[in-house]
Amino acid sequence: MSYIQVRGVEHYYEWIEQPSGSQSKPVMVFIHGWAGSARYWQSTAQALSGRFDCLLYDMRGFGRSQGKAMVRFPQLNAIASEKVGKADVEVKPQTELTYELEEYADDLAAFLDSLGLVKVYINAHSMGASIATLFMNRYPQRVEKAILTCSGVFEYDKKAFEAFYKFGGYVVKFRPKWLSKIPFVDQIFMARFLYRSIPAKERQAFLEDFLVADYEAALGTIFTSVSKYQAEIMPGEFEKLTVPTLLVAGEYDKIIPAKLGKRAAEFSNNVELVVMKNTAHFPMLEDVDTYLKVVGGFLN
Repeated sequence: MSYIQVRGVEHYYEWIEQPSGSQSKPVMVFIHGWAGSARYWQSTAQALSGRFDCLLYDMRGFGRSQGKAMVRFPQLNAIASEKVGKADVEVKPQTELTYELEEYADDLAAFLDSLGLVKVYINAHSMGASIATLFMNRYPQRVEKAILTCSGVFEYDKKAFEAFYKFGGYVVKFRPKWLSKIPFVDQIFMARFLYRSIPAKERQAFLEDFLVADYEAALGTIFTSVSKYQAEIMPGEFEKLTVPTLLVAGEYDKIIPAKLGKRAAEFSNNVELVVMKNTAHFPMLEDVDTYLKVVGGFLN
């Protein structure tokens, strides 16, 4: 297990095929989605490790990475005040970080700098794919090619978004650790995300990652990843893409429906869209062979 300080916050990372001194293989960085961790990318990284040195990491506040940051996001001010005393609030951490997705894109840049990586390939999922899109437009010279798994452009709906915030806040607040010990809870928890079954070990890992996610990071990224602001800027972000990009959508994805991926791909000639049949929000785990075939074709 390896840790590195990124902008004052301890981040967990791991290599699958550690780069040699000769740098004989290019590096592919894997970015997970909301309330997840690098764990669910391990099997995909293993499969691609013959061609790439695969770098996995847990984003700030998720998995095994720390989540302490300066809370400047308005919706979280009241929450922060309730959780810590006034004296503690006035003590600023080493870096002032928010939960805006642009901040996570800058985290990635600092992470790569810390490891001395100049240019990489990216494979990112869900919220991580939005972060990757922002990263590619802020640092286009640092990305050779990118794979966005389950991403898209959505339209702002005030009532729907407010209902989502309310439900999301409730889910994040009530996460008893003992929940993972109840039989079949992992199946219930993952039911909305899947069309095909995945191994029990993978389902359990998802549930455990959700339960240990940092409270402020989990709640903050709910507000920043699904927001009026993101709905307004993401069409432009896809339109600006200059990096060759593959967008993989799941045919039956309920979280980010395939039609939102199609909408995103329409904004740029640099985005190639593939809709994987009989999969939902985790096509790389639901149909491993097809996913690797699609990705391999794009990388070639």
